[in-house]
Order: sequence, then structure tokens, then C-alpha cells
Amino acid sequence: MDRVSALDESLTKTLGPATAKVMAEQLDLHTVGDLLHHYPRRYEERGQLTTLADLPLEEDVTVVAQVADSRIVRYGGGSGQRLEITLTDGSGRLQLVFFGRGIHKPHKDLPPGSRGMFAGKVSVFNRKLQLAHPTYVTLGTDSGEDAVDAFAGRLIPIYPACKGLESWKITKAVDAVLPRAAEALDPLPPALRDGRGFASLPEALFKVHRPETRADIADARERLKWDEAFVLQVALARRRHADAQLPAVARKPVADGLLDALDASLPFTLTDGQLKVTAEIFADLATEHPMHRLLQGEVGSGKTLVALRAMLTVVDAGGQAAMLAPTEVLAQQHHRSITEMMGELAQGGMLGGAEKATKVVLLTGSMGTAARRQALLDLVTGEAGIVIGTHALIEDKVKFHDLGLVVVDEQHRFGVEQRDALRSKGKQPPHLLVMTATPIPRTVAMTVFGDLETSVLDQLPAGRLPIASHVVPAEDKPHFLARAWERVREEVGKGHQAYVVCPRIGDDEDETGKKKPARGKSAGKAADKAAEEDGKRPPLAVVEVAAQLAQGPLAGLRIEILHGRMQPDDKDSVMRRFAAGEVDVLVATTVIEVGVNVPNATAMVIMDADRFGVSQLHQLRGRVGRGSAPGLCLLVTDMPEASPARARLGAVAATLDGFELSRIDLEQRREGDVLGQAQSGVRSSLRMLAVIDDEEIIAAAREEAVAVVAEDPELAGYPELRMTLDALLDAERERYLDKG
Repeated sequence: MDRVSALDESLTKTLGPATAKVMAEQLDLHTVGDLLHHYPRRYEERGQLTTLADLPLEEDVTVVAQVADSRIVRYGGGSGQRLEITLTDGSGRLQLVFFGRGIHKPHKDLPPGSRGMFAGKVSVFNRKLQLAHPTYVTLGTDSGEDAVDAFAGRLIPIYPACKGLESWKITKAVDAVLPRAAEALDPLPPALRDGRGFASLPEALFKVHRPETRADIADARERLKWDEAFVLQVALARRRHADAQLPAVARKPVADGLLDALDASLPFTLTDGQLKVTAEIFADLATEHPMHRLLQGEVGSGKTLVALRAMLTVVDAGGQAAMLAPTEVLAQQHHRSITEMMGELAQGGMLGGAEKATKVVLLTGSMGTAARRQALLDLVTGEAGIVIGTHALIEDKVKFHDLGLVVVDEQHRFGVEQRDALRSKGKQPPHLLVMTATPIPRTVAMTVFGDLETSVLDQLPAGRLPIASHVVPAEDKPHFLARAWERVREEVGKGHQAYVVCPRIGDDEDETGKKKPARGKSAGKAADKAAEEDGKRPPLAVVEVAAQLAQGPLAGLRIEILHGRMQPDDKDSVMRRFAAGEVDVLVATTVIEVGVNVPNATAMVIMDADRFGVSQLHQLRGRVGRGSAPGLCLLVTDMPEASPARARLGAVAATLDGFELSRIDLEQRREGDVLGQAQSGVRSSLRMLAVIDDEEIIAAAREEAVAVVAEDPELAGYPELRMTLDALLDAERERYLDKG
């Protein structure tokens, strides 16, 4: 059998259909190779043998002893039963206890007089030392010292398990396929492997699954992390290399054009950060291969202005620019702020428009037929230099005269296919600028967006005041919540406005106002049910909270609601009134999370703040303090002081550094969320590598990968690496990287 097919063999053939079915459905493991890369998450150390006279409390021990007696005890009126076994080794006594269905096997295995080895954590019950549900192995009369030492000294791998497939069953399955590890392809070039003193891949797989020492585990983990980092960085380096070969129209700045006119009209000077990032973007736009750049910036750092200057540069050079936004609220907000920034420069072909003006059009799914037809006409004729839109931009009927730049805002909201569909509308590949206000640690940028060059905008505009953030423990200290509403009234009394954010909408009606059928209520019902099972109340909802505030602590203020289930025209109308100062308090869902810019809004109260992620809270907080007055963000929670949720909220309140918060956020989530479905739509290839902790490995692997690809882009001299890439980057993932 050749080396590739050995690891590609189906688990059905090796383990049988029943086990293979559970592994495929529950753990997404299908082949021998998949199972070999399903690593233990920890190792149980049975430790040194301990005499019963010296048992330490609350520690894991292993003892060899004889069963003195065994009895089944019934409790709970006869409905429950437990097995109690007393052990003795001549130095002391110890009780073992097993409950429920788990009593039958040990009752049979361990009759009085039998000898065994037992491992577990020592606890005290009714003044007696005991081990609850210990691991054990029976020892025959011929069991010598070797058997005892082998059992006591072993490191027991504990695998990520699932219902119907406990860790010990996975251990048994791994034992069945482990000999195949000898046939594993080694993707690391020999020079790299030898230069860094790594074990071979087969050796690393043996060591990670069946280590003899802790040093074996450390060696294996380092080697396997390198495999993951290196293979992924090679894939990204090849993507960057291929992009560099594509043709694109160079779009160089033109003197006395729209860009110069805009700069002359700005009532402020650009920050050093904006100038630096703009220079990087302009240098990319001036080349004859497509720009692929990620612009990440703190909330309120002025990314939109940087993107607008890039778009105007392209328009000055004869092309068009398209900005893709994830929601209609955000698309409308961008259109409004960009036309306001440009003034008469955005009124091309209109009465009162400047001589050099262009048209800035909006294209969303809810537009009327006439407005939509005009927008499409402006795009195909080139009359509109800039278009801002939602997914509606991607439709087949949308044609451009000469698309030169695509700007994607909040890129994590879009699938790869959507970005690709828009990029394909250029006569030649357009330049691509991806923007995100979710700060991304350097290692994540190198891993998730490794095919994009990165620009960071971390300097806030002059005059922007910091946002004060506080946790409001509503359950522990109800008077704190009462004070929060007083603060909102105080801000409104000064002529400012406030947001109140809730986790869900809360009504049971659809857009038509009809009661939803049972399935339509599922989101709210599911939230309620899940909450009840957790012992929590359901998440607070916009509709109910707005009504309670209007009748209670905020009575007399002008309160309106905003959520994603409203009609687009209604949403836009509410946002316009809020922006115009006609609404005091906006009670909303996270539809306001990104891009919404109302400088007069100074306060935000986030209800059930513990139900939001760290980065999301940072995003929401960035909606206040955008003007000349300081911002206030109050994080309301019912969680107790010692809970992880309160610690998370405390971290948000303690710092305004989005990069630090992003790091905290990622440390609390599974790695798969970073690189898996969220990015590619398929299972993450990262099983060992931790993008936050393994910064040095990722950076070093990137350097090595760049060198390999520069020397041999097709990897002709690295057949094992090429084959590993083909196996890891299945069709879906290859397509993702191809479109990134």
C-alpha cells in the first residue's frame, strides 16, 4: 500500500461501521489520518504507588490493595444504589464507591479477597477516606512488580470525546491505527527538520498518542504545531505569490483631482496613523498587480476616511470603487457620512455639484425600482464613481464601467464567495481593501488573513475623549442600576443622547405583524428554554425593555426602538431621527454594533452584557464618545462577582485597548472558531496550534514558508509537502484560500 492511501483509508474498514459512524458524525473523523491527528487534550498521571496509611487528601493516587469486603447499599427509598468496597494493604483501609449503573462491573470484578490496582482522587465522606469511581485493573496472583510498575507509571491519554464514544474507546481505536503512523508523509523539508532538531512525523505521532515521559509529549507537541503552522503558511505564501502574478490596472494619485479637493475641504488634519496607512495603500494601488490589504483599526480611528481617500484616488485615475457593507443600516450610514464628507464633490451631474464631482450611489435590496434602475445605469455608464451597498452589489445584473477597487467593511460578516463575486465584476482583478474594526492580534492576522498585507490604524483623532466604562451588578446592587438610569437622564438633560442595547428583539411577530407559526418563534423560545435549563432567566429583549423604560425610570424621554426585523425604510427613518437629535434614547439590538456614527450620543447601557463577547462589547462601546463630549458605557449584569462572566466584563471596563481585549476574547474561545467555520466554512486544520500562545512558531513558520515558496512556488522539489497540502486543503478550503 502506498503512503498516501494508508492514511486515507476509511475508518469503517479499520474500526467497523458502528464506531466509524459515531466518529464521523460526532467528531468529524473519517480516515485513519483524521484519527491519528485527533490528539489527546491532556494526560492522566497515575503517579507513584501510595500506601493506604499515607494517602494525601484531594490528590490523585495509585494504590495496590486487597478487597476486604464489598456491599451494595440502597438509598432514596430504594430508588438509588451504590457499591461500597473496602480495601486494605496492611497499613490502612480505604473505601471505594461506585454509583448507579456503574456498580455492576466492579461488583463482579472485585469480590472479597481479590487484589487490584486503583487510581483516583482521595476525598473524605463520613470521616472515611474514599475514591469515587476509581480507574482500576485486577491483578492475578502471578502479577509481579513489573505489572505494578507499568500500570502506576503510565501516562494515560485523555481524548476529546463525545456521547457514545468515551475517551477509553478512542484510546482503543487509536491503538488499532497507530501502526499506520509509520507511513505518514512528512511535510517538513528535511533541511528545516534537521536544522531545528525535530523528530520525524511518525515518531511525533507515536509520542503524542503513547508517551512514556512528559518530555515525549513536549517534543511531539512542538513538532506537530510546526507542521500545522508551516503547511498553512506555505498555502498562504503560495496565494500571495500567485496574486503577485495577476495583472491589475495601476491607479496612481492624480494632482488637482477629487482627492486634493476633498483634502482641501476637510475641517481637520489627518492623524499620523491615517497618513502612514494611506501611504501604504497608495503604494499598493500604484502597482500593476492587485492590492490585497487588511486595514484594521480601533473603533473611531477614522478608517472610513482612509477608505474614501483610496476610493477617490481610483476615481481620479479613471476607475470606480465599490464598498460592500454587511447590513442596510451600515450601508446607509456609510452613504450618508461619505456624501456629507464630500459635499458638492458627491453631486456629479447635479445642479450645484462641483466641477470635478462624481456620483456616490447607494444600492440595497430594499430600494424602489426606479431608484435601483437609476443606480444600475449610473454604474454601467461610469457616471457613478463610488457605489456603497449590501449583498445587492453582488447580483448578476450589477455591471460596472471599470471597477478598480473593492472595499469590504467588517469582512468577518461576509462569506468568501460574496467577496469573490464582487471582485469578479472588474475587467481585470480590482484592488481589494478589507476593513475591520475588530482589532486582530498579529498572530491571528498572520494565520487567518495571511494572504493579505496588514495595515494597523491605532491612533484616535485629536480631541476624541476616552470612554468611561463601568460594570453595573444589577442583582447584587440594584441601586447601581437605578443610578445608571439617572445617568442616562443626566446626559439627555445636557442635550445628549443614549443607546440601550439588549440581546434580543423579544416580540413574536414577523415583519407583516402576524403571529409567527411555531417554528418562527424558535429563536426566542429556544433562548428562553436554554436560559431556563441554565437556571437563568431569558435574555432581555428590546421591545419589553423599551416599554418598561418608557413607563418607569426614563418616563418622559423620547424613546424609540431599532432591530433587524424592522422594515428597511423604518430602520433608516429611526436612524435619521436619532442622528438629527429627535430621539433621546434608542433601544436596540446589536444592529448598531458597527459603523453607526452619531457624535451627540454619549451614553450606552448594555443590558445582560455578560451575554455578549468581549470584542462585541468593545464594538458596541465605540458607538459613544464620538463627538467632543466624553462617552459613558455601563455594562449591566446579573452574574455573581466571582463568575468568569464578571471577570470578562471587568476586563472590558478596565481597558480601551481593542488589541488587548481581542487577545482576551480569543483566549476564551476555541481555536477552531478563529480559523475554522468562521473563515472557510470547513473544519479547521488547527488541532495543536494555538494562534494566541504560539506566536513565535507562527512567525518563524511564516519566514520558512516564504523562503520555500520564493525558491519553488510549485513545490516541485517538495513532493511530501505538496501532497500534504492537497490532503489538508480540500476543495472547499483551497477555494477559500483562492478567494481570500
